[in-house]
Amino acid sequence: MELIPRKDYFDDLFDLDSMMFDRTPSMKCDIYEEDDKYHIEMDVPGFKKENIKVNFDNNYLTITAKSEKKDDNSNKKYIRKERNYQKISRRFYLDDVDENSIEASFKDGILHIVVAKKEKNKDKKYIEIK
Repeated sequence: MELIPRKDYFDDLFDLDSMMFDRTPSMKCDIYEEDDKYHIEMDVPGFKKENIKVNFDNNYLTITAKSEKKDDNSNKKYIRKERNYQKISRRFYLDDVDENSIEASFKDGILHIVVAKKEKNKDKKYIEIK
């Protein structure tokens, strides 16, 4: 006779943080403006560069990261397995940028995106009143 069913015990044991932390993966970022460029620095830990995609379409900058963990050792007796597949993404609306100038680099789990602003028309246009 079991006083504490095994399944419930292990669920509670490994879920101690569920009340304190949001376990949904997120991509925390800092966005700042410098001269005529926007900079986005985003944490993407645990992902490889080739699994991160940056896309700009219809004034939306979308960053997507995917990872898939393959288990080569099938002899393991898992109590819980949560690390099979993960896909996270963030999307930003950018209205005044030059889409041909977007640059991205990835180092030490941090994605750095630089987007140049469009040049504003500095010449005043006078409209003749008829």
